[in-house]
Amino acid sequence: MINFEAVNKRFPNGTTAVHDLSLEMEQGGVTVLVGSSGCGKTTTLRMINRMVEPTSGTIRVGGKDVLSQDAAELRRSIGYVIQQAGLFPHRTIIDNIATVPLLLGWGRKKARSRAAELLETVGLPADSGRRYPHQLSGGQQQRVGVARALAADPPVLLMDEPFGAVDPVVRTQLQDELLRLQKELNKTIVFVTHDIDEAVRLGDRIAVFRTGGHLVQCAPPEELLARPADPFVADFLGAERGLKLLSLSTLAGVPQGPAPAGGRWELAVDASGVPLGWRDKDAGDTATLLPVRPLRDTDSLLSALNESVASPAGLVARVDADGILTGVTAREEIHDRAGTAHSTARAAA
Repeated sequence: MINFEAVNKRFPNGTTAVHDLSLEMEQGGVTVLVGSSGCGKTTTLRMINRMVEPTSGTIRVGGKDVLSQDAAELRRSIGYVIQQAGLFPHRTIIDNIATVPLLLGWGRKKARSRAAELLETVGLPADSGRRYPHQLSGGQQQRVGVARALAADPPVLLMDEPFGAVDPVVRTQLQDELLRLQKELNKTIVFVTHDIDEAVRLGDRIAVFRTGGHLVQCAPPEELLARPADPFVADFLGAERGLKLLSLSTLAGVPQGPAPAGGRWELAVDASGVPLGWRDKDAGDTATLLPVRPLRDTDSLLSALNESVASPAGLVARVDADGILTGVTAREEIHDRAGTAHSTARAAA
């Protein structure tokens, strides 16, 4: 969908932001651009919709050279999401979302109807459309920003650190929402972030840049983590890149058994079978339940490893899609599967 061929960007002061970049971004995939500040990742993103003009080289979107197209029309055909949403403060949420359809000549009724549909798509209540940006939380504003970018149903979505200004809990929720939307809408997404964990979680391919706009490596997350191209990439991925590999494998297929009846710790459940917490039988009836974080088959091995360490019993409670207990998995089973997953990823890379 997007193709860079020997692209350079030099600013008038002599700074080279992007150096001889050749890169393909696959249709329907999420390509994440990462690197330290000043490495050219945002410049690369902004050259796709000509908010920054390349100095040399060719950039094609859908097979068409971006420089051969009217810049304003190009930008209206590409969704664009920035940090802190960039909403118009004097417009209601509905009118913010309808901005691009109105610029494209849609009637007001059609544009506002599309905006109302997208409120539901991004998980916002219908009545939020009548509000103004300052009346929403930061996470809600980012959802509106995504809705606005999707309003004219563009094939390409550019996202420049869209979740960088929200707290970690909201950030995870927004990442979940983006993954859900991508399964449903199958857009070609280019996503800029400083956060390698976010890149691993969201990206089909990750492009790592170093200072001066040099692309060092572009690969699927598994390959990047298992086989970094050089010490720079390895350092950028961090000392815990082996653990990050575990975030790409799930609990599906890891053995589970019934909750143990003997021993010091027992798993308390409610009448419907939902886990409530770990009870210390040695403490008697006054014992306080210790927290339990039940996991589903779709949760990662890294989450399971964390929970097994946090659990006083060394066990992970497993639940079905409705949150009902299906069994428990021992820490040793998770360790064994984690070792297998790590070896498999390295062999595949």
